[in-house]
Amino acid sequence: MSAWLNPPSQSASDYRGDRAACDCRHPTRGRRYSRPDVAKIPRPTEALTPKSLDVAPNNEFQPHWLLRNAHLQSLITGMGLRRALIQMRPNPMVAGSREYLLDCGEGVRLQGFYTPQPDGTAPRGLVVMLHGWEGSAESTYMLSMGRRLFLGGYEVFRLNLRDHGNTHHLNAGIFHSCRIAEVVGAVGELARRIPTRPLLTVGFSLGGNFALRLAVRAPESGIPLTRTVAVNPPIDPAKSLAAMDAGLFIYRRHFMQKWRRSLRRKQACFPERYDFEEWFRLGSLWEMTDHLAREHTDYSGAAEYFDGYSVAGDRLRDLRVPTTVITAADDPIVPVSDYYELARPDALRLEIHRYGGHCGYFSGLLLHRWIEDRVKQELDSTAQEYTQPALVV
Repeated sequence: MSAWLNPPSQSASDYRGDRAACDCRHPTRGRRYSRPDVAKIPRPTEALTPKSLDVAPNNEFQPHWLLRNAHLQSLITGMGLRRALIQMRPNPMVAGSREYLLDCGEGVRLQGFYTPQPDGTAPRGLVVMLHGWEGSAESTYMLSMGRRLFLGGYEVFRLNLRDHGNTHHLNAGIFHSCRIAEVVGAVGELARRIPTRPLLTVGFSLGGNFALRLAVRAPESGIPLTRTVAVNPPIDPAKSLAAMDAGLFIYRRHFMQKWRRSLRRKQACFPERYDFEEWFRLGSLWEMTDHLAREHTDYSGAAEYFDGYSVAGDRLRDLRVPTTVITAADDPIVPVSDYYELARPDALRLEIHRYGGHCGYFSGLLLHRWIEDRVKQELDSTAQEYTQPALVV
């Protein structure tokens, strides 16, 4: 999924605005970049083989037969009915939350919401939750998952990425997904301010991608991260964006609308710095990404920018924090083939289910979300190991 930065701005005349393949080279690595050919990306049904299901039979996601459509699974999360059902339930996680502004270094501040366990209740751990692109700490899936974890005994911290939620005024620079340093800084600051252990992270979609990169950097940054769970994280973001541009129009329209709304808010907060009127006229996610990358970052275009936060190939080879990636073979946004090209260090467990769409995993007609049970199950196993007393021989 797509996202942002703001170092030296390039001239608007450098933007060509066509749909031709991006042909650029990184100034130091000499790497050649090109726009993915969507026709060569395996469709979910083409990539699905008996070996695709890297999951224990007792943990396999099996939805009601009426909910096996990948697009339905993907779209239910954002439906008004789903939000209404969530809002009908009392949510003590929200009621007990406190706003935090975290100093991420270099003048960057990120907002989050912390919910401690009630006085006298020993927490099972502190879970940092990371939302997806153009989501927020208030997204339905964040509120529902946070409630599940809080009622399960965990303290919960819902972090807003830059320019998500009501945070456009906090930092002058535009959000983009290569800003991993400030997320590392935020979690490091949080770990210093809140001593609850174990420290755990859960990320959805783009938040899952951030969670994976955070897990790689945590040990060298002095962050006592114990476990990470990433749900449907983009592996090769260029392929994911190309799939959205070429796929069902609803996804493209959804992200375009939310992205445009976000940048209008950013422009209103910093009118002397930003004028996105040319960008608003562009018609594809790739063109929009390429334009912002060229005009408002130090990347040469969309392809180099996407490479900047890709976790494909061997980029997870140094992962030492125990990490579980949960995804679906029928995800219409993140090609399942990308997961089979990942480095597989001992710390990484890959779990691919036949159904689920993109961050769906609704099991029944009452819209119970199976992924919440599965994520909690992963965290519970870590919390139990963390608190289990040592055996005295």
